[in-house]
Amino acid sequence: MGAYILRRLLLVIPTLFGIMLISFTLTNFVPGGPIEQIIARVQGDADSLRNISGGGDAGQSQGGLDDPGYQGARGISPQLLHQLEVQMGFSRIVCADGFTGTPDLGNPACHAEKIPAWKRFFIMLGHYVTFDFGKSFYHPQTVMQLVAEKLPVSISLGLWSTLLAYLISIPLGIRKAVRNGTPFDTWTSAAVIVAYAIPGFLFAVLLMVLFAGGSYWKIFPLRGLTSDDWATMTTWGKAVDYLWHITLPTIAMTISGFATMTLLTKNSFLDEINKQYVMTARAKGLSERRVLYGHVFRNAMLIVIAGFPATFLGVFFGSSIIVETIFSLDGLGLLGFQAAAERNYPVIFGTLYVFGLISLVVGILSDITYVLVDPRIDFERREG
Repeated sequence: MGAYILRRLLLVIPTLFGIMLISFTLTNFVPGGPIEQIIARVQGDADSLRNISGGGDAGQSQGGLDDPGYQGARGISPQLLHQLEVQMGFSRIVCADGFTGTPDLGNPACHAEKIPAWKRFFIMLGHYVTFDFGKSFYHPQTVMQLVAEKLPVSISLGLWSTLLAYLISIPLGIRKAVRNGTPFDTWTSAAVIVAYAIPGFLFAVLLMVLFAGGSYWKIFPLRGLTSDDWATMTTWGKAVDYLWHITLPTIAMTISGFATMTLLTKNSFLDEINKQYVMTARAKGLSERRVLYGHVFRNAMLIVIAGFPATFLGVFFGSSIIVETIFSLDGLGLLGFQAAAERNYPVIFGTLYVFGLISLVVGILSDITYVLVDPRIDFERREG
């Protein structure tokens, strides 16, 4: 098992390389980079100010937007544009041979030189090995500081949602398998299908309307993960306040994962119940409970455990962006969405790197759990 885990860990390196290469290539083909975003903002601010000043007195225009020296009226200067490219890592400052001063674009002996995309990619990977994701274009913090600040929110939502999905779906799936074909199985299947068909964001809005003061009851808070006075609360008060805030987002993110896991558990148990060893155990006089939980449970849980990475990652990646936006939760999903809209490349690639690393590690942990549940599984022998 140790050799298998080592091989899986080594495979993380080329897998992450492929993820970052594809993401970097696609991002560079998308029109409207960060420089264009800044230019559009400057031009948009200038147009807004020009419209506002147009409604004032004529004398106010002197020295204002109509002044040729005003930066917004004449756009971004080439020198400022080159400086932005250097700051964002698209160019570097190159000075003439023999220059001994500090490299500066204001010096006539220095100029900006474009860095090829392939070279920027390998420079980025060199920094990522040490978890140095650079600095955000639009935030004072580094990307690592932003990720460390937002990651606990997203992981907290993902773990609570996955735990709730398993606590509901496993007992319900076992019950449905034991009572297969009964009215209980029929109406619970209908409820599960309806739950699966409801989009997560629509269910989140419904929960807000019903329980967050939308139109009916104001039982849970509308936004945030903690109250404003959370720091002054006792330990017990902090725990209650945290659970109070996370209840609605967790339920909204659980809805689709719970439905899938329930049907998976039911089908897995049905498949095991019809096998020969179950009939043999019953013929020996073992109670139905002993047969179900002493023999069937371990074998049936294998496929459910195998579905843990997909369930966790589906909740963590698929629903987190929408739910975090609706409930104003400052997590990693919302950060990645805002970074994509702003073309904030360091944040985009930093969050992708973290997402990819988490997904690969969760997959390895799933295989380890396989062996803990059923020691008969030997991944090394199967690979051989």
